[in-house]
Amino acid sequence: MTEQEMIHCQEPARQVERAVAIMHRLRQPGGCPWDAEQTHDSIISSLIEECYECIDAIRERDWAHLREELGDVLLQVIFHAEMAQENPEAGFGINEVARELADKLVRRHPHVFGSAAVEDAEGVVSQWDAIKRKEHSIEDKPYLQDCGKGLPSLLQAYKITKKVAKVGFDWPDHAGVVDKIREETDEVAETLDLPDADPHVAEELGDLLFVVVNLCRRRKVDPELALFNANRKFERRFNAVEAALKEQGISLAAASQDDMEAAWQAVKRTEG
Repeated sequence: MTEQEMIHCQEPARQVERAVAIMHRLRQPGGCPWDAEQTHDSIISSLIEECYECIDAIRERDWAHLREELGDVLLQVIFHAEMAQENPEAGFGINEVARELADKLVRRHPHVFGSAAVEDAEGVVSQWDAIKRKEHSIEDKPYLQDCGKGLPSLLQAYKITKKVAKVGFDWPDHAGVVDKIREETDEVAETLDLPDADPHVAEELGDLLFVVVNLCRRRKVDPELALFNANRKFERRFNAVEAALKEQGISLAAASQDDMEAAWQAVKRTEG
């Protein structure tokens, strides 16, 4: 099949191959000027943005939107692989990316593709981590080296606490974490008279956030998802507050603190 035929191919099983051919054409002379001038660095923000939009579609259970956003994430993978294919120093393309992924999945699932045995999902995770450490020759390196590297800080904290808990560095029960949260809250309160620029203010707030993430981890709550839901709940309630004030002929700019608080409490009572 020629490149032109592949670009217009409608065979279901060859659509990824078709997308790769289209990206290749866009990057060639006579293709798209914008696509051709992009670099790995110039589209980093696009990769991040598309991932978050995909996450949002998952949380909203918007399946049509999810299909579109997964395609946009795949586009970023194909885009970076195409640029790597063009770069002699990189020396790989989309096929090498897929092969490395497939080989990794087989290697790290010896209980499926080999003779290893595991009892449950936790055993699978422990086995995966052990194989990963061996593959990357990090047996003698610090246990937390590169843990959560590149992740947003909230997710990195979750991953760090989860990893150290595996070796027993954890509170014996949930109550111990709650006590620590109270302790950190008291330490935050002690900074209230300090200027905002004092480093202790950010340090103590960071400590409090870190301990809260620990409680999330112990209760098997994704902190990112929990905060996302809290944001949505606040947004929903505040929109209702704005609507209630508007019915009274009061704009947000003109509303007093008492006006907004009364409307807020009314909304909470309505939601139960």
